[in-house]
Amino acid sequence: MSLPRRLEAEWLDHLPPGDSRAIRSRRDLRRINAVMLHAGIVVRLLTRHVAGTPRAILDLGSGDGTFMLAVARRLAPRWRDVTVMLLDRQGIPSEKTRADFAALGWRAEPVSADVFDFFDRSPDAAADIVTANLFLHHFEPAPLAQLLAKAAQRIRLFVACEPRRATFPLISSKLLWALGCNDVTRHDAVVSVHAGFRGRELSELWPANGNWTLQERPAGLFSHCFIAQATGTNPP
Repeated sequence: MSLPRRLEAEWLDHLPPGDSRAIRSRRDLRRINAVMLHAGIVVRLLTRHVAGTPRAILDLGSGDGTFMLAVARRLAPRWRDVTVMLLDRQGIPSEKTRADFAALGWRAEPVSADVFDFFDRSPDAAADIVTANLFLHHFEPAPLAQLLAKAAQRIRLFVACEPRRATFPLISSKLLWALGCNDVTRHDAVVSVHAGFRGRELSELWPANGNWTLQERPAGLFSHCFIAQATGTNPP
């Protein structure tokens, strides 16, 4: 089945953070991330491509921060004293989530901002790594290429885990009622798969200048991962 990439508005993006349906949908997303095994996928990618302990990680579209907390829990035994910047327009990590990071020896720094505004206004914000979980598929090709170019100017490693645009993930996205997911989550899951990635679509949007090793492939049953790693004397 041919599935051309198609973007539509996701309902969660337009609901107030305190809306009961939005709260329920964010809870659904934590379960979906667990089913998709994204925390484990991101941890494996980071440990495979990072030598030593990074100073800081910038996570794009962090939401309430619980996904990166799941990643941090698995990495904390080997990575200590890491700062993670949790960038999101709406999501604000709770005090408990921030305390849970601190208990691991990590510092959580919430940043409430649009991703483009952040890159433009914070050129000196230091991060070794940028991560993105279920975030890049929200963008059309032109702004996505711009986002990737801005990230490439300041990091040595970019790791993304996104929906895979394929028949099986699409069918599965229509069965989320079986997990008790609400109407917002069920709608957005189908939209996310249609906006997902396959092949080398992200690699083709990565800036051609500089020395980078790019990897892009399916991950698990539902996901698509992308890794860009600087080589030689590429950015800081």
